[in-house]
Amino acid sequence: MARMDEFGQPVGRPVSWSPPTALTPLTTTGRDVAVAPLLPEHAAGLWEALGPDRAQWTYLGPEPPTSVDDMRAIVEGYVSAPGWSPHVITDPEGVVLGMASYLRVRPALGSVEIGAISYGTRLRRSPAATEAMTLFTRHVFASGFRRYEWKCDDLNAPSRSAALRLGFRYEGTWRNALVYKGRNRDTAWYAMTDDDWRRLEPIHTAWLAGTGDGRQAFALSEATAALWNDEERR
Repeated sequence: MARMDEFGQPVGRPVSWSPPTALTPLTTTGRDVAVAPLLPEHAAGLWEALGPDRAQWTYLGPEPPTSVDDMRAIVEGYVSAPGWSPHVITDPEGVVLGMASYLRVRPALGSVEIGAISYGTRLRRSPAATEAMTLFTRHVFASGFRRYEWKCDDLNAPSRSAALRLGFRYEGTWRNALVYKGRNRDTAWYAMTDDDWRRLEPIHTAWLAGTGDGRQAFALSEATAALWNDEERR
């Protein structure tokens, strides 16, 4: 809640926080996935995992690759992009499954975005994909950041659903936000804060633990929606 200053004007709550110096690249292995910095040598594995699926690229900046060389050019572009920290997602044995990037890393503001997410068929709609996103999120907030953003084309329904399922909250749509591939993009904004994550992390952890027989004990989308619905009713 806002409080009043000496002039009778509402101001935000006091915050005791020091900006992190940086967001280090994530290198970690979970139960079903591993995450590491993206390198050009991952291009062949990414081509095998992603290349044949041209629909994967509809809402991404690059045109669909047609060869390993095209994929390598995409990877090199991601690696050299200012403010990006791209990562490869593999299984624990090192087989490439997809990639995702930290974008617009702004330590002074305590803010970072996740984006350029591409999943191969093995990773898509799997518990491993959720585990990967949990690992990325945990690293952001453990590093001292306060805000974690997810943005997508407003017409990208799967991405919008994924953001809500993970616990990001919708904050609005920026109309005519940019032009890519010769078409307009209205950008939908989602975010979670460090306070949000303190409530979301136990839900993620319980969901990933499952029932012990390879199934999940509850629907993550329902659990995160219930959390924010309860908050709105308070």
